[in-house]
Amino acid sequence: MLGKLENPNFVTEVMFVGWETRERGGSYYTRSRWVNGRVAREYIGTGALGKIVALDDELERLRKEEEAARWREELECLERSAAFLHALAEVAEVLTRARLLADGCHRPRGQWRRRRREHRA
Repeated sequence: MLGKLENPNFVTEVMFVGWETRERGGSYYTRSRWVNGRVAREYIGTGALGKIVALDDELERLRKEEEAARWREELECLERSAAFLHALAEVAEVLTRARLLADGCHRPRGQWRRRRREHRA
């Protein structure tokens, strides 16, 4: 991410997320964290330390993205399975109804019952 910020006395340019360059020329790495409902900037450092922490943060971001992608795939798989089971339950309901009707049952108030047999003399 490359862009100019509004305060020229502070940060003049952001090179990558977390890497900042001051007007006097030094680059340093910072990271932002949520603390008590607010964003707090944490100064990490320059040189090798900054690069190591930046790489570690990038690896952590990638790990979280991969984990989120795996969970999305798992959720999609479960949703497909649930849709299949729902369709299967509907088919089972239709077949059960058809069988009960064929056997002479009826459903007057929600519960299936056999029809009474009429006695003819």
